[in-house]
Amino acid sequence: MAAAAVEGTAVTALRAVLQRVRHAAEISGRKANDVRVVAVSKTKPVSLIRQVYDAGHRCFGENYVQEIIDKAPQLPEDIEWHFVGHLQSNKVKSLLAAVPNLAMVEGIDNEKVANTLDRVVSTIKRKPLKVLVQVNTSGEESKSGVDPSDCVELAKHVRMGCSNLEFSGLMTIGMPDYSSTPENFRTLSNCRIEVCKALEMAENQCELSMGMSGDFELAVRIILN
Repeated sequence: MAAAAVEGTAVTALRAVLQRVRHAAEISGRKANDVRVVAVSKTKPVSLIRQVYDAGHRCFGENYVQEIIDKAPQLPEDIEWHFVGHLQSNKVKSLLAAVPNLAMVEGIDNEKVANTLDRVVSTIKRKPLKVLVQVNTSGEESKSGVDPSDCVELAKHVRMGCSNLEFSGLMTIGMPDYSSTPENFRTLSNCRIEVCKALEMAENQCELSMGMSGDFELAVRIILN
């Protein structure tokens, strides 16, 4: 009974988040379909993820390679898995081999991991993998991601030097207490302007991944305005 109650709470929470996304999008004069909600399921059991899946959600994220490797084979193949955060080069092969329905890596923070992903995608002959470049917008030394001043060069490397990767945009993870949230999001938005100018890419083709449960409404407003 307790497990069922927890799982029911997860579905209720998801519906509440989706409602908040719709409201934030409406305020910006846009549609909720313009926003992708990635349900990050780290440390959560497969049974709970399945409950959310059965409620209609298909996009899930994991922060740890071992977790996604363990969970993905136990769940439906039409899930769109996102790996979120720093990815070590020595774990790329095991990740891609175990999760054929990996839809995106969020995000690449150096050329070495980009090159490794590119090589492994080619070796296993899967379709090009969508990737986001991770930008450290809060300036925290403990956080992964390139400095905003370096994001153009890394995006160029992925777009022009990694034919098996599809550069899809930028991502950031702000401070845990949300204290730098507005600045983080505006910095990432400004990075998109610079990247798109350098790559001659339309801004609506360059995704921004930012915002967590406590600040995603602000992210939606900044992205869509």
